[in-house]
Amino acid sequence: MIFSILGKRMFARAPTTETITAEQPEQPSGDASRNVLAAASGPAGVPALDFARVYDEYFAFVWRNVLNRGVPASSVDDVVQEVFIVVHRKLREFEGRSSVRTWLAGITRRVVSDHVRKRGNAPAGEALDADVASALDGPAELLDAKLAANLVDGIMQQMSEDQREVFMLHEIEEMSGREIAEATGTNENTVHTRLRAARRIFKEGLARLEASR
Repeated sequence: MIFSILGKRMFARAPTTETITAEQPEQPSGDASRNVLAAASGPAGVPALDFARVYDEYFAFVWRNVLNRGVPASSVDDVVQEVFIVVHRKLREFEGRSSVRTWLAGITRRVVSDHVRKRGNAPAGEALDADVASALDGPAELLDAKLAANLVDGIMQQMSEDQREVFMLHEIEEMSGREIAEATGTNENTVHTRLRAARRIFKEGLARLEASR
């Protein structure tokens, strides 16, 4: 049960870009928007990113990243919107020194940090996802699922914020140590040290839970 809930909670399905409640930042009207953004040049002649394409291709990545950093579900859409506002503003600054995904991960990290600091929204575990709850057979199974979700949240809370961040980026988003180092502004050795510690905490936490059953 714990492994099942972990997978469903941490690999949560993002809403489609058409159903997100917040609107995209203003773009040039008509079909010209793609052409205008794609034709622009970034630093040192690097082709500027096409905002519409970045939004379509990486929306789910940003949405999961925001959710898995502990932003309350009620605020996820707003924070994702803020991420893409920053992305739109910084398109011309993309230098191509890292992958687009790594660049977005860094922006998402800063936006979430600002959201937590400015509004006092301390990251916390969420209630069981509606998709998970609806797939369960009855009240007893739902109760077990909620308990398992709370237990997983408890294990994650035993990690430091830095360990939790690295664990999620590597295990969920499958980012490499180098990509995580670039996104978080740390060296790669530190990333691997944090990841090993996070994995140990998670493994030991699961072992304790299984032993107590």
